[in-house]
Amino acid sequence: MWLAKLNLKYEFQAPKTVVRDSHEGPLRILKSLYPEDPSVCHNVLVHPPSGLVGGDTLQIELELGQHSHALVTTPGATRFYGSEDLLATQSMRAHVGQHARLEWLPLESIAYNRCHALNHMHFTLEPQAQMLAWDVTQLGLPGANLPFTQGVFSQHFEIHQTWLDKASIHASDERLLQSPLGLAGKKCMGTLVMAQGSPFDVQLVSRHIDLAKLAMEPLHSELLAGVTSPNPQVIVVRVLSKDVEANLNLLKRIWKLWRESWWHMPTTQPRIWAS
Repeated sequence: MWLAKLNLKYEFQAPKTVVRDSHEGPLRILKSLYPEDPSVCHNVLVHPPSGLVGGDTLQIELELGQHSHALVTTPGATRFYGSEDLLATQSMRAHVGQHARLEWLPLESIAYNRCHALNHMHFTLEPQAQMLAWDVTQLGLPGANLPFTQGVFSQHFEIHQTWLDKASIHASDERLLQSPLGLAGKKCMGTLVMAQGSPFDVQLVSRHIDLAKLAMEPLHSELLAGVTSPNPQVIVVRVLSKDVEANLNLLKRIWKLWRESWWHMPTTQPRIWAS
């Protein structure tokens, strides 16, 4: 069993967002990067063991001070490996301060056969805080003929007192996995969330739903997607696909359109995504 912790505290020291970090165990960040503007700090989370087995826990804490802007991603997939009944947990908690912006954009999580895993994300937004966050999960490795036939993958995606998305996927639940009202046989699930700590302008919601729909047209035949606003502070995109690449490519298109429209910023994609 392995416990790893990482704490990141972002502060805006005009004209730059700076980060102070502390860690326990094998979880840390590479150097801070500023590929687009000093006010936007890009960080890549690195976990050298490259995966979690039963009993392992990763704990990530983000604190964004007023007016700071952080983009956080990973260099590759988070792997939940098969194990006995012990739970493998990744927990991320973020507090986003007034007029701060968080982009939480890790690459995919992979639920290996026989895993018992929990991916837990909790965001707290101050009234003028804003965030763009996604989560992508691949069940098994179908391309390598390693399907997800045993185990449980649980997901908890929460914006405090605003929105909660919670589910447990049992590999034996054929009704959920195969039904057209469930995952429809798709092995990769993606969610992209745009949210702020106070209600959106109604016209902004309509415009960004239209932008997401535009990015979805024409949809690939192996890809299912939709967009909705479940409450006045949140817009959600859902994607089901057969593989990670198609899922992430669509989420990146929508993220880019939303970012440029909402924040009036040209999008600089993290360099690590192209490596």
